[in-house]
Amino acid sequence: MLDAHRMTKRILLGRIGAPHGLKGEVVVQSFAAEPLDLKAYGPLTDEHGAETIHIKSLRAAGKGLIARIKGIEDRTAAEALRGTELFVERAKLRKPKADEFYHADLIGLAAHAPDGLLIGKIVDVPNYGAGDLLEIAPVAGGETLLVLFTKQFVPSVDIAAGKVEVVLPVMVKADTDEEE
Repeated sequence: MLDAHRMTKRILLGRIGAPHGLKGEVVVQSFAAEPLDLKAYGPLTDEHGAETIHIKSLRAAGKGLIARIKGIEDRTAAEALRGTELFVERAKLRKPKADEFYHADLIGLAAHAPDGLLIGKIVDVPNYGAGDLLEIAPVAGGETLLVLFTKQFVPSVDIAAGKVEVVLPVMVKADTDEEE
């Protein structure tokens, strides 16, 4: 059943990184489908919704995206923003197409094996550069599992039912015996 509090009213769209230069610019990591669209969403808020962040300009550079934030005029002020997560109201976003999902909607879903056995719960949707992963906290405890978020390993996602089907890869132990 759909967990209403999981359908958050705000969606994480980016994160402010290191200062860039001396005049208050910052490096920004964008989670938008089109990274430069981050500015088009209008004013963003911090994690708590308390601080409004207005991106005055945004450009692509060798380090990623470089932003100028309204009211930030020097490196010290830019440094104070490091790590600030940038959120937008869900109402400003389009409804996802079939087979598209907001990470916020995936976190908290139950992960089930194809036979229905509960594997665990999705706790994060990281991306280390090669595509999205589902990080699953196993119901039995222990280290989390990372599964490629592809049709091969996650053949079905049912947000309304609060679950995903996960095909765990077969683990093969490497042969470490040395031949003489």
